[in-house]
Amino acid sequence: MPAKSISTQGDGKTFEQLRQECLQKKKLFEDPDFPACDSSLYYSQSVPINFEWKRPGELCENPEFIVGGADRTDICQGALGDCWLLAAIASLTLHKETLARVVPNDQGFDRSYAGIFHFQFWQHNRWLDVVVDDRLPAVRNRLVLLHSASNNEFWSALLEKAYAKLNGSYESLKGGSTLEAMEDFTGGVGETYETKSAPTDLFNIMKKAYDRGSMMGCSIDITSSAESEAQTASGLVKGHAYSITGLEEVNYRGKKVKLIRIRNPWGQVEWNGAWSDESREWNVIDSSEKKRILQNSMDDGEFWMEFEDFKANYDKIEICNLTPDSLTDDTKRKWEVNMFEGNWIRGSTAGGCRNFIDTFWTNPQFKLILKHADDNNDKCSVVIALMQKNRRALRKEGLDLQTIGFALYEAPADEDHLGKDFFRYNGSKARSKTYINVREISERFTLPPGNYLLVPTTFQPHDEADFLIRIFSEKAAGTMEMGNTVDADLPDPPMPSLPEEETDEEKGLRRMFEKIAGSDQAISAKELQQVLNGVLSRRREIKFNGLSLNTCHSIINLMDVDNSGQLEFQEFKVFWEKMKKWIMLFISYDTDRSGKMSSYELRIALKAAGMHLNTKLLQLLGLRFADENYDIDFDDYLTCIVRLENMFRVFQALDKSKTGQVNMNILQFLLLSMNV
Repeated sequence: MPAKSISTQGDGKTFEQLRQECLQKKKLFEDPDFPACDSSLYYSQSVPINFEWKRPGELCENPEFIVGGADRTDICQGALGDCWLLAAIASLTLHKETLARVVPNDQGFDRSYAGIFHFQFWQHNRWLDVVVDDRLPAVRNRLVLLHSASNNEFWSALLEKAYAKLNGSYESLKGGSTLEAMEDFTGGVGETYETKSAPTDLFNIMKKAYDRGSMMGCSIDITSSAESEAQTASGLVKGHAYSITGLEEVNYRGKKVKLIRIRNPWGQVEWNGAWSDESREWNVIDSSEKKRILQNSMDDGEFWMEFEDFKANYDKIEICNLTPDSLTDDTKRKWEVNMFEGNWIRGSTAGGCRNFIDTFWTNPQFKLILKHADDNNDKCSVVIALMQKNRRALRKEGLDLQTIGFALYEAPADEDHLGKDFFRYNGSKARSKTYINVREISERFTLPPGNYLLVPTTFQPHDEADFLIRIFSEKAAGTMEMGNTVDADLPDPPMPSLPEEETDEEKGLRRMFEKIAGSDQAISAKELQQVLNGVLSRRREIKFNGLSLNTCHSIINLMDVDNSGQLEFQEFKVFWEKMKKWIMLFISYDTDRSGKMSSYELRIALKAAGMHLNTKLLQLLGLRFADENYDIDFDDYLTCIVRLENMFRVFQALDKSKTGQVNMNILQFLLLSMNV
C-alpha cells in the first residue's frame, strides 16, 4: 500500500478541493504559490527571452494530457539546462506503476478540466502532492521548455512545472544528477558506478537492475566547462544526461555480444558507431532477433551500442532501485531500512571532516548495530546514503550544495557521544569514497557483524545544512542516535564554613560583601555585579569585560534559597565555591587566553560540570551564546552554566519519584528555562 501523499499548497487545500472550487466558480485555477511571473522562471537574472504564459487551450485546438500513453518520446528538451531531469522522466515512462504515482491519471482536459493539475514527488521520506496551474512559458505560441513531440500533449511540460515549483523556480533545475530526479520519482535508493573501475560483472548487475524495474542513467565526464554539451565524432554528447532503456545479449558471428540501449533526451543526436541504427552489424544477426530488438527504433535519440563500447565512451552510471532489493544476488530480497534526520549547525555540530580533528568529534553521531550476517556469508551488506535537504530550493538565497561525506568507526559498547580523543587514536573502518557537492552520496559496504559509529559531515567546519541518512541492510539492524542523554549529576552544595573557620580568601570576600551590602547584609543583582566584577578583575587568568546584570539575575535565581530576591553572605559563599570550579573549567578551554572558549567545546565543558545535554539542545545553546567566530565569552559561558544548573535543580525538585521524568517534556522545559 503506497504511503499517503501530503498536500503542499500554502492554504492547505488538496488538489480535489481546489479543482471543485474552480468548477463551481467556473474559473480556471491560478496558483498563488507559483505565479505566472518572472520570479518563477529565474531568480539570478532578468528573463533572457520575452516569455508569455499560455494555457494549453491557447497553444492548440484540442489539448490532451496524455496522447496514446506516456512514453519516452514525449520528452523533448527545451531551452533549460535540465537534461538530467528529462533523462529521469524518460526512464520513468518505462515503469507504468511508478509513472501512475508521479503522474496521477485523475486529470485531463475533459469536463473536469479547471486549469489545475497535480503531481507527486518523494522528498526526504515523505510523498508530496504538488499542485500547479497550466499556464506554461511560451514564445510565439510554442513551448520553449520541456515539451512533447506531439504539439497537443502536455503531461511532460506540466510535470516539469510542478518539479520547478517544488524546487523554487525553473532556473533551480539547471544542472543536476539524473539519480536525484529518479529518487524523487520513486523514493528509491541510488547507487553510482564508474565504468572504468566498475565490478567485472557490471553488465549482470545492470541487467538485473533493469529486469527488476530499476531506473538507470549515464553520462560522459567533462574536463572543462568548454566541453559541456560538446558532441564527439561518434555522436555522443559530453556532460549530458542519458537514460538507459534496455540491455540485451545477441548471437553475433558465433559468440554472445552484450548490447545496451541508450536514449538522448534531445531526441536526435545519436551514436554512429557499431550497432547504431544503420550499422552493418544488424545485417548479420538473425532477422527475428533483429526485428524484436529494433521494433521501436527510429531517429528519436535512442540507439544501441556494444557494452564494451559503452564502457569505453561513458564514465558514470546511476542506478535507482525502485525497491531496495539486492542487485548482486540471484535471489530477490527486501532490505531492512533505518532512517535518521539531523542538522549541521555552525558553532555546535558543524565540525567538518576528519582533517579538522578539534571539531570533527562534534558532528552528529549515529550507532549502527549489525548482529546477523547475510545468508551464506559471514559479513553484512549495508548501503548507506547521506542526503542534504532542500539545497536546490535554497539556491535563490545564494546557498548551493555543501560538500559532504561520512565515515564509519568501530564503536565502543557503552559510550554515548564519543569525544576528540577517540577519533584522534582510532581510524575509520569504512567511509565514503570522496567528499563531493552532490545532493546524496551513497556507498555499499560489506562489514563483519559488530557495533559501528556513523559520522556524517560536511568537508569544511561551520558549513550548515539539514540532512537525511538512510541505512539499508540485508538483515535487521539496530540503530540509535548518539548524544541523546539529558541529565545532570549535581552534588548537594557544601555547608558554608563558620565565620571563625573562614580562609583568608573568604575573609576578603566578606569585607567586600559587607561594604557593598550595607545594613541589610544582603545584595541585589546590581550589587552582586559590583562584587563579582571587583573580585574577578583581580584574577589575571580571566580576560573579560565584566559580568552583565542579566547574568547576575540568573545567579540570584540559582542561589536564593529563601526567595528574598537577594543573596546573603552564606549563600554567596556557596556560590563562590561553584564559581571557582567553573572558572577553572573555562580557563582549561580558553587555550589561547583570549577570554573566550570555542562553542564546539561546550559539550565537554558542561559534561565536566556534571551536565549532559543532547545534540538538539547543544545546537540551540550554540545559536544562543556563540559569536560570529563560534566563540563564547566568559559572561555568556557563566550565564549558560548558571541557567542550566538552575533548570536541573528545579527539574530534580519536581521529580518527586526520582524517575528522571516529570509531567513536562524535558526538551520544552529546558527551552523555557534557557529562554532561547
